[in-house]
Amino acid sequence: MVTNKEVVLLCGAGQIGMAIARRVGFGKAILVADKSPDNAEAIAATMRNAGFDVEPHEMDLSDRASIVNAISRARELGPITTLINAAGVSPSQAPIETILQVDLYGTAVLLEEVGRVIAPGGVGVTISSQSGKRMPQLTPEEDRQLATTRTEDLLSLPLLQPENVRDTLHAYQLAKRCNEKRVMFEAVRWGERGARVNSISPGIIVTPLALDEFNGPRGDFYKNMFAKCPAQRPGTADEVGALAE
Repeated sequence: MVTNKEVVLLCGAGQIGMAIARRVGFGKAILVADKSPDNAEAIAATMRNAGFDVEPHEMDLSDRASIVNAISRARELGPITTLINAAGVSPSQAPIETILQVDLYGTAVLLEEVGRVIAPGGVGVTISSQSGKRMPQLTPEEDRQLATTRTEDLLSLPLLQPENVRDTLHAYQLAKRCNEKRVMFEAVRWGERGARVNSISPGIIVTPLALDEFNGPRGDFYKNMFAKCPAQRPGTADEVGALAE
């Protein structure tokens, strides 16, 4: 794909990311970056068939070099004006170490690296989760550490050590809490380039990732949440896309 269009960098070939990209990506070049080349191509094909200009790209969110490579490819297509980060793994999909490496460290690196090159007037959104608000309140110092610690030192923080992380759900909650704090921190840096970045913390949205949770050990817990919430149902990716737009 050869283009001088504005570029949308979509990280995470899933339903939420695609829903957002469909709302904001028409007339732009879209690079779909995902660890699975097959998933990236599947989302790219769906969007191409709907009239979008899309290229798939393999990217491992847990690896800085892979992130930088994806950003470099996106910049070859044109100026990056939009970042959509919907990549990650769930508590039922990965062990503690992987969740922290991907969802926490990887997101922090992505925000940092895109923030170095985002075009003036550019925008970014990262998908966090209400799960980050369902654990005991961290201390002000712990929140500050999650927000401002150098990315390469994040996983060395005391609160992220194995003895302090109870299980995969707790790891996921910590990662999503960190996502919000890193967005707050990076918003200042992005602002210096005339760009802005936000996070969205959805409730339970029906996606393949969520279905793994519904059918996992915490399935009854989530079904109880549906029953108690005002809508009495989970949300949809399109609803998140509309909000992000």
